[in-house]
Parts: sequence; C-alpha cells; structure tokens
Amino acid sequence: MNKLLFKSFLILLSICSTFESKAQSETLILINNVEIFDGKSDQTAKGNVLIRGNQIDQISTKSIKVPANTTVTVIDGQGKFLMPGLIDAHYHAMFATLSQVALLTADIGFVNLVAGKNAENLLQSGFTSIRDLGGPIFGLKMGIDRGIIPGPRIWPSGAFISQTGGHGDFRFPNDIPTDPNRGLSYAERINAAAIADSPDLVRLRAREQLMLGASQIKLMAGGGVSSVYDPLDVTQYTEAEIHAAVEAAENWGTYVTVHAYTPRAIQQAIRAGVKCIDHGQLIDEETVKMMVEKDVFWSLQPFIDEGDKGVLSPESRAKQLEMYQGTDTAFDLAKKYKMKIAYGTDVLFDAQKAAQPGAQLIKMKRWFNNLEILKMATGNNGELLALSGKRSPYSGKLGVIEEGALADILIFDGSLIQNLDQILKPRETIKLIIKDGKVIKNQL
Repeated sequence: MNKLLFKSFLILLSICSTFESKAQSETLILINNVEIFDGKSDQTAKGNVLIRGNQIDQISTKSIKVPANTTVTVIDGQGKFLMPGLIDAHYHAMFATLSQVALLTADIGFVNLVAGKNAENLLQSGFTSIRDLGGPIFGLKMGIDRGIIPGPRIWPSGAFISQTGGHGDFRFPNDIPTDPNRGLSYAERINAAAIADSPDLVRLRAREQLMLGASQIKLMAGGGVSSVYDPLDVTQYTEAEIHAAVEAAENWGTYVTVHAYTPRAIQQAIRAGVKCIDHGQLIDEETVKMMVEKDVFWSLQPFIDEGDKGVLSPESRAKQLEMYQGTDTAFDLAKKYKMKIAYGTDVLFDAQKAAQPGAQLIKMKRWFNNLEILKMATGNNGELLALSGKRSPYSGKLGVIEEGALADILIFDGSLIQNLDQILKPRETIKLIIKDGKVIKNQL
C-alpha cells in the first residue's frame, strides 16, 4: 500500500512539475511602437502587438501588460511599419529556378537542394506563405515544416493533373503512343505531373494527391505557354472530367483550381464546380460576369512583356506574346467588377526572377495603388488559402494582423503604402521577420 501511495505521489509530482515547467517556459513576444497595417483596412494604426506561442494574442493602442511568471522578449518597433507576412498565391517552388531541361533530367535530390535554397530566399524576402500549384513539393514542405531548412509555409497541390497533350504533359514524343508495359514517364514517377484521360482516372489522380497531403487540387484546363504540345486556345478536359476532380476534392473538404486563359476553358471549369481560376489573361466580359455570379476566386498574375531572354522556344515565345496582350484587359475587367484578386507570380525556369520575388509585386503598380497591392498579397491571399478548409496544413488565419491570427509578421523600415519599392531590397528594408511565432530575422 505504501509503495502504491509513493508511486501515486511521484506521478502527481511529475504532473505538477510539467505544468510548472510549461508555465515557466511559456514565452511571449511583445512588439511596441509600430505602425500597423492589418492586411485589410484602408488605414494604419499606431499600436503594440503581443504574440503568445504562434498566435497574435493582443493588439492595442495602449501599453500591453504582460502576465507575471512569463518570459517576454520585448522588441522596440521604433515606429516602423508592421504588416502580415506576404503570400504568393501561385508559385512553383520546385520549378522556379532551374531550366525545364534540367528539371526533367537532373537528379531529384539536386532539384530539391536548389528549391530549398530558393525557399530560404523567399522567406528572407518577406514571403512567409506560398500556394504551390504543381510539382513534387511534398518533401520540401516536410523539410521546412520540421525546421530542417528555412522557408515559407506551403499549401501544396502536388502533381499537375493533365490530359494527354495538355499543359502538364512533359513526356517526349517518342513516349507516344502510350505503352502500359513501359511504365510511367520520369515526370510522373517524381510526382511532378499526373496524366489522366477519363473521369475515373482524373478522380483517381486527384485522390492520390489528396492522399499525399494536397491542400487543393490543380488541373490543367487549357493551353499553356511553356508546354510543347498544346496551342494556347485549346480547351483541355471535358466538363465531366473536371467535375470528377471537383467531387474528389469536395469530399475531402477542399477545392479545385485550374490553369486556364480563354473564355471557353474558364466557363467550362466554372460549370464543373471549380472555385478558383488561375491566369485568365484572354478572358472576356461575359466570363468575368460568370465568375462574379458563381463567386469564383481569380488568381491573376502581372504578366507583361519583358523581352525575350531565350528561356522559351520560339513557339512558346509566340504563345507568351499572345497571352501578354490580354493582361491589361483582364485587370481592367477585374477592377470594373470589383473582383477580389489573389496575387501570385507563377515564376518558372528563371533563376533571376526567382531571386527577386519583390520585383513581381512592383509590377502590380501598373494597375493598382500600393495599398490595393498590399491587400492582395496579404488579406486577399489569406482568404484564398482558407478555401482549403480542414485540408489546410496549418491551423489558423493568415494574411491579417488580428487577435487569434497566426503570427506571421514583417516590420519594414518605412511604410510600404508610401513606398512599395522598399520590397526590392528586402535584406536592407525588412527589419523583422516572424513566422509561426518564431523570430527569423531581427535588425531592430
């Protein structure tokens, strides 16, 4: 009996010690004296922000009192500009920096290392989250989430799901006709692409990506610039095939987004039930009205001609120029109908562009003022990430500075509303980076 009591006492002591240890080890970060842009408001506010764990605990214009028996890191914001971490809603972390040939021929280990280096640059440039819309991303995401390498949060789609000859078909011509005895192509084996022709196969491929951890499904619904086989105007998949992916995604509580430029491709995808259109540069007014009616999110990129850098083939360059011609019209229609636009870059096969993610954000000044741009890259994009519902890999709200939101926070030297060009020199102008409540950089 005495032994039993003694064991019980030890267990109770252990429990008490655990609670005491947690109370003593609980750390808070208090940021005082900052100009706060919350990701959605037209006005900033002077105030202070308290972070508890990985969440924003309190925001106040008055001094914040910290509970006793807690360890507090106090940061003097010096009146500088505090905002949510930036979000890129259309990224390809595995495809951003290397050439297409290298991606299809190099060892996947090397590709992961290059992608990891770029992911660190994204985070140091202020991008604390990305929606990755195609590629063998799950290993990189795992490495970042486990703290092995630094990088942004990742909402992964996994492999592009594409029809034969579609925008995600990376096979060589000598792989056709398809021979089941030959096995999968390299792109399929590394989960960069998934070729599916028929509703049943599309459903299967969508379920495979959800099984691997996809937070949303990405389908190729129309022609693309960098792909070899498909003219820009072609519509890809049938409504039934797209709907099969939509059903699979909705059964998992998430959604489908599609790559599409033309009215026909976009309208078919909307009828099939997709919740987001990525690109849409060749859209018309009728299709925009349909998007508004069906409450479809528009992830629209600042694609403008920057000259031929020799990255693309002559055929792809011609398609690119055709697509560029529609960008101004697309943004004008989005503004006319007051659509909520998600900001993304879709950088592909271009190390120079990938090295300067802020330069893509600056391009948005062609159509919007600085405040509007910041709202897109924070609050708007946060709402798009939330469409993943319970399939979101991170529990909590992003893109805003508000109590209860996840603590992904930047402090810039000056107001980005006044001078967005600061984003071009992030190593100098970003004074504080906090991701998930952890200080990544502090120069205050």
